[in-house]
Amino acid sequence: MSETKQNRYRAVQFLTSAHRLDQAPPDTGYEVAFAGRSNAGKSSALNAITESKGLARTSKTPGRTQLINFFTVDEQRRLVDLPGYGYAKVPVEVKRHWQATLERYLAERQCLRGLVLLMDVRHPLKDFDRMMLQWCAAAHMPVHVLLTKCDKLNRGPASAVLQQVRREMKREFANATVQLFSALKGQGVEEARAQLDRWFQFEGAAPAEEPSGG
Repeated sequence: MSETKQNRYRAVQFLTSAHRLDQAPPDTGYEVAFAGRSNAGKSSALNAITESKGLARTSKTPGRTQLINFFTVDEQRRLVDLPGYGYAKVPVEVKRHWQATLERYLAERQCLRGLVLLMDVRHPLKDFDRMMLQWCAAAHMPVHVLLTKCDKLNRGPASAVLQQVRREMKREFANATVQLFSALKGQGVEEARAQLDRWFQFEGAAPAEEPSGG
């Protein structure tokens, strides 16, 4: 990993939070959003990619992040942490608001260049994951899947899940790429940063290729 790439995401800073889309920053420049079930390790992944222990708040209480959080990479580029979803013990009306807001964000946000969708490698392609993939397919939005917590499986089983998910993506969601990821071990972090570089159109970003899976 070059020093340029390392510093690029270390500079990320919190910008603002939004409960509704009309509270979001102006729809200009480039955004890459992160989404995942409440127990998929999204905050840990964001913290690993940015080399910041506290950029995205981690919590043992699923669903604690109920706002869309925006982080600046530079003046033209932002990372976006979308609300966790799944096991959240929140009122039904709150879940409905999240769902409607997420769908609108993916469909209407013109500066959105791609979605990083996080799935626990031990429990991939749950209902929420498929719903997000379907929304992105409808919006012609590229998706990069991080199969998180891959350190919880041995190399063989983790690779088997990777190939299984890739096959399903190829059949149903051709706009999606997939890799293994471990925030704890740092596996796949550089590969994830390379995908961000491409979506953000940073000069010198490596061309897209079939992910190695770490």
